Amino acid sequence: MPRPILATVHPEALRHNLNQARVRAPDARVWAVVKANAYGHGIERCFDALRSADGFALLDLAEAERLRALDWRGPILLLEGVFEPRDLELCSRLHLWHAVHCIEQIDWLAAHKTQVPHRVFLKLNSGMNRLGFTPTAFRAAWARLNALPQVEEISLMTHFSDADGPRGIAHQVAAFEQATADLPGERTLCNSAALLRHASTPLRGDGVTTLAGDWVREGIALYGCAPDYPEHTAAGWDLQPTMTLASRLIGTQQLQPGDTVGYGSAFTAEAPMRVGVVACGYADGYPRHAPTGTPVLVAGVRTRVLGRVSMDMLAVDLSPLDAAGVPAGIGAEVVLWGRSATGAALPVDEVAAAAGTIAYELLCAVAPRVPFSPPL
Repeated sequence: MPRPILATVHPEALRHNLNQARVRAPDARVWAVVKANAYGHGIERCFDALRSADGFALLDLAEAERLRALDWRGPILLLEGVFEPRDLELCSRLHLWHAVHCIEQIDWLAAHKTQVPHRVFLKLNSGMNRLGFTPTAFRAAWARLNALPQVEEISLMTHFSDADGPRGIAHQVAAFEQATADLPGERTLCNSAALLRHASTPLRGDGVTTLAGDWVREGIALYGCAPDYPEHTAAGWDLQPTMTLASRLIGTQQLQPGDTVGYGSAFTAEAPMRVGVVACGYADGYPRHAPTGTPVLVAGVRTRVLGRVSMDMLAVDLSPLDAAGVPAGIGAEVVLWGRSATGAALPVDEVAAAAGTIAYELLCAVAPRVPFSPPL
């Protein structure tokens, strides 16, 4: 039989989470952000569940080709735009919309020979200081794009650095409003954090326009994670987990006081206890730096990782199961994150926080050797 580890994608949760964007921004259209192979879930696995989105947003041209191969004929947005001039040829052929964030991309467009003018999203650097034109250069970039026959329509976008935290978005919203005042074109500002926390915030003083704008970009929330964890949980935002990573116990050990577990003897038993060995390790994408105490479910009972995670295995504490009279021998279900067959759930946000990282990284890091359900 194959090694007992499996990642499962839950399409009904993807549909639910996509609908939450519509609930929170009812007047906006929704980009389903599927960059990084749909945050590790697999574009093809997610497509049917997400095809009611108004468009898909991603980075890679190859991923855009995969969406077109699935017969998606709606909008596809390249969030970082093109990376070299010849990428524009594929944008023309596949009818891709693309961000423009630097002078070089405008130069490439000006030299591009096409009979199909492009839809572009001009990006403002409103304070994130990654990509985009500064507020002082933004209007000149817009004017130059507007004069190009290669450009059909210009939309306006920015990205928030602190929508999930106490600094908030007011300083960036002010920069965006000032830089884009009186410019035509659709707006897209909200990422997941802004969508959940600020979508109803007024954008202009007309009492009608909100931060949700014309398009919202649902990324991590689409995959059932809270962008502002631990201030809010996914359940608190009415989001459902979209991936379960599960394995089974492949061995058990009975420890006495003073016995240690794993490489470096990183855990020492203080009392008699039983330990389970799980077929999951850092070569499967589970974080090696997850410390003793990282939560895990065994047979639906919450317990903890013990000692150092190794390449192919990790150890878990079976004491809570023994105390509760829950059998847990070889073959018992182990949920690293997601949903147990018992109905219990372990949010990936919790696992990530215990390991000193974020859910995005864990979802994207599931290794190629881990089989997925449904298979492609």
